[in-house]
Amino acid sequence: MQIIETPLSGLYVIKPKVFEDHRGYFFESYNLRNFNEHGLHYDFVQDNESLSNYGIIRGLHYQLAPYAQTKLTRVIQGRIYDVAVDLRENSPTFGQWYGQELSDENKHQMLIPRGFAHGFSVLSDRAIVFYKCDNYYHPESERGINYKDPALGIDWQIDPGKAIVSAKDKVLPDFNEADMNFSI
Repeated sequence: MQIIETPLSGLYVIKPKVFEDHRGYFFESYNLRNFNEHGLHYDFVQDNESLSNYGIIRGLHYQLAPYAQTKLTRVIQGRIYDVAVDLRENSPTFGQWYGQELSDENKHQMLIPRGFAHGFSVLSDRAIVFYKCDNYYHPESERGINYKDPALGIDWQIDPGKAIVSAKDKVLPDFNEADMNFSI
C-alpha cells in the first residue's frame, strides 16, 4: 500500500497493492498497522455508502469541531472526481482544493482529515462510493460550502449543464461566508 501526500498537508492518496489473476483481484483497502507506520492514527467508527448517477455532485460537506470527521473514501463501482478543500485557518493551503479521480479500476482512495470540506462528482453512469469516518454523524454540526463558489473555482470534471445537485447543496454559502472553526 502506497500512502502519498498531496500538495495539501494531511491529505493523502492511498494506492493499495492489487493482486490480480484469472479469478479476479484481491487488495487490502485498509490496514491499521500500515497507517500507523506512516504516522496516521485514526479510529474509524462509522462506514457510509452512497449510490449516485452520472453528473451528480455531492458536497462540499463537513462537520464543525469537535464533531469533525476524517474520511477514507473509495469507489466500489464506477468513477468519481473526489475533492477536498482545506478549511484550517492557519494552514498554508487554507482555501485551496485538491481533486483526484477514484474508480473501481484504479482502486485509489483519498484520506481526508478533519478540517477539510469534502465533495465528489460522478463521472460514470453510476457510482457506489464507500467511506470510513473517525467520528459519528452529528446533524447539528453539519455545514457546507457551495460547490460552484467562483473563489474556489473547482473543476468538477463534468459539463456544468449536466450537473445534478440537491436543493440543500445549491444554497450552501460560499467559502468566505461559511462557518469554520478549524486549525492545524
